[in-house]
Amino acid sequence: MTFQDAYDALLARWRVPVEQLELPDEFGTTHVNACGPADGPPVVLLPGYGATSPVWFAVAPRLAERYRVYAIDLIIDAGRSTNTGRRPKTPDDLHTWLTNSLDKLGLDQTALCGHSYGSWIALTYTLAHPDRVRRLALIDPTDSYLGLRLPYVLRGLPGLLRPSRDRTTSFLRWETQGLPVDPGWLELAGLAAEQPSTPFVRPKHPTDDQLRTLPAPLVFVAGRTKSHNPDKLTQRVTTLTPSATVVRLPEATHHSLPTLHADEVAPALAQNFSA
Repeated sequence: MTFQDAYDALLARWRVPVEQLELPDEFGTTHVNACGPADGPPVVLLPGYGATSPVWFAVAPRLAERYRVYAIDLIIDAGRSTNTGRRPKTPDDLHTWLTNSLDKLGLDQTALCGHSYGSWIALTYTLAHPDRVRRLALIDPTDSYLGLRLPYVLRGLPGLLRPSRDRTTSFLRWETQGLPVDPGWLELAGLAAEQPSTPFVRPKHPTDDQLRTLPAPLVFVAGRTKSHNPDKLTQRVTTLTPSATVVRLPEATHHSLPTLHADEVAPALAQNFSA
């Protein structure tokens, strides 16, 4: 199976009509998978690095019952976005890219949700452009309140230095610790590792003072995540952003989200976005 075949196969499982949009700008062309009522309140979903936007197959259709959902392929990652123009090199570049995408979609303001690396983009974008984000949700955020655990970094490093399907699927199976990871997504993530992509933009951690200004995010914490210490993450969120709503998912790992836990994630997102 090719990467494009695996992408389409997972997208077909959204079970709702999906409009595929192409948004040209200075960086190239951003691909967006959109679903839900055209006049519904907007929700933008940003995937984790290497996950691609079809990873939202268990969450997006539920949100689409009420919201207009825009699931974006990151411009610097595998997927159907193509970085044929200016290369993003800094967090500010990624913020400019996301602003361009929101402008092209006609969204002056939106609910914004990210997982993993996508949560870091969502959080730092909200800090930089609070007027553009109505509600913020972070799914097991990385490089935001905490850095990554060293064992996680070391285990994932070979796949970053020499990306391959086998290294990626081995890493994901290691982190998900025997949970029944969806085989269609695992196939896509493995193939994504071998797709050409723009060099990774290294995250810059927000300061504690910046995190104290964050307006009432919804934060999901995976109880079995190997990417960071979940108790310390919870403590940091509640201390630095006391307006946050924290949802602990005791059986979740970092990479079992968002696919395996949609029964918990989707209703909490829908409720938060309606507030």
